[in-house]
Order: sequence, then C-alpha cells, then structure tokens
Amino acid sequence: MVEVRSATGADHRDVARVLGAAFRFDPVVRWLLPDGQRVELLFHALARYQHGLGGGTDLAEINGEPVGASLWDRPGYRQSVWHAIASGVPLVRALRSRIHYGTALEQAFQRERPPGSFWYLASIGAVHKGQGVGAALLAHRLDGFTGPAYLESSNEMNIPLYERFGFRVTGKIGLPYNGPTCWKMLRE
Repeated sequence: MVEVRSATGADHRDVARVLGAAFRFDPVVRWLLPDGQRVELLFHALARYQHGLGGGTDLAEINGEPVGASLWDRPGYRQSVWHAIASGVPLVRALRSRIHYGTALEQAFQRERPPGSFWYLASIGAVHKGQGVGAALLAHRLDGFTGPAYLESSNEMNIPLYERFGFRVTGKIGLPYNGPTCWKMLRE
C-alpha cells in the first residue's frame, strides 16, 4: 500500500533520488540533459532551492521505501533572493553547457502560467509506474486544499491521470531549441 506524508529536511536526498529516477527518460529532462547524466543533481537543486519549500514537498513510500515524490508551491509563492542565488551553483553543475536551456524552460513556463493565485505542481514522479503512486501523491495534496491548481505536463501519457483529478488541458507550450511540447493543465 502506498503511504504519502509531508517530507522533512531529512528526506531531501530521497526526494531528489526518487524524482531523478522518475524523470530520467522524461522528454523535457532528456531535452535538458541528453546524456541522461546529473538528473538527480538537477532535482536536488529544484527540491532544495526552488519548489516545494515551506511544507509543499510530499514523499510516497511502499513498505517504508521511498517510491515517489511531489513538489508543490503554495498560492502566491515567490522564490526568495537567497534561494535564487543558492540554486545557481547546483543548477550550473547539473545543466553545465545547457544552462541556457534551463533558463529558456523557466521563461517559457513563467510566460504561460495563468493569472491569479493557485497551487502549482512543479514536479511529481514515481520510480515505478502503474502502482498508484502518482494518484496517491495527487490525492494527498488535492484533498487537503481548496482553490485552483496548475501544472505543466511534460509527458502526454500523464494527461489522463491529471484529468481524473479534475485538471483540464488549457493549451500547449512549445519549448525553444527544438524542444518538446508541454501541456498546460488547470484545476478550477
């Protein structure tokens, strides 16, 4: 049975490891890191300095083993100047010569986000597909708040899962440098 709980600082390595494994072959991650290396380092930077801060990180476990994680930003969340500066070194270390791809990705996503205040699902992933981990992570967070939620799906195959939780596709984002397509999804 999948158990989901709010992650603590002690879980940071597990969160980065699980998300790194979950996204190793994701279209956007492969566009950012074509060699498939340093994916865990990328998620270390994202989870520690950019998303899920202030209680927005969840960890899914089966029999005590971490198998999934999600990073949520609360409505109105803004990354602090300190976190932005602190994320620079690990992001450069992860993306290396493709740091401009990461910058282009973030700019494209920022341009396309809807106006207003909403919960933002920055990342969700499971080590093993088809075990209900993603659904458990979504239910854990979505059952606990009211108001709109938004995400960008980097994999078209995940859209039906999000739709089961009330999200609907509101548009597409074509990433620059011949990048993949992402789907904007909103839950009212």
